[in-house]
Amino acid sequence: MTTSERMKMAAGEWYTCLDAELEAMRVAARDAVFEHNGLSPRQRGDIGPALRALLGGAGEGARIEGGFHCAYGFNLFLGDGVFLNTGCTILDTAPVRIGKGAMLGPNVQIYCAEHHREAAGRLAGLEIAKPVTIGDNAWIGGSAVILAGISIGEGAIVGAGAVVTHDVPANMTVVGNPARVVTRG
Repeated sequence: MTTSERMKMAAGEWYTCLDAELEAMRVAARDAVFEHNGLSPRQRGDIGPALRALLGGAGEGARIEGGFHCAYGFNLFLGDGVFLNTGCTILDTAPVRIGKGAMLGPNVQIYCAEHHREAAGRLAGLEIAKPVTIGDNAWIGGSAVILAGISIGEGAIVGAGAVVTHDVPANMTVVGNPARVVTRG
């Protein structure tokens, strides 16, 4: 039995991103993102119609500002009242779940894909997808980078420009590169 690259991606196995089915899905996402980013705010509303239809889910009052990019869209799940500021990039090769009331500052980047460590594997387009979860009421500062497989707890704060390489516990604040816990107060 042949397993498609999409099925391997969904199962968290090594897959090749240089695949016609995956490319067609990325083209559909680019079209939806283009519409979202090109509509005036009054026409777009909180989320452009094509992008909203593509998303895995978008709760009530979830808003994505223009200048947004995602790889697939169907792996992106936004809770009620989520706010993504301008310039956010989410490479959703695996599910990205953003809890209710979470806020992402400008230019936040979320990367679910990890590329192969060997040059030959990278040349073959090998990737593995790991999910990212952001808890309710978390606050992600501008230009923060969240790497594959990371969970950020409820109420956590990620400082602007931080590079998150490890899970962040609930109600903790992390800053820096790599991000490290700091005392609140």
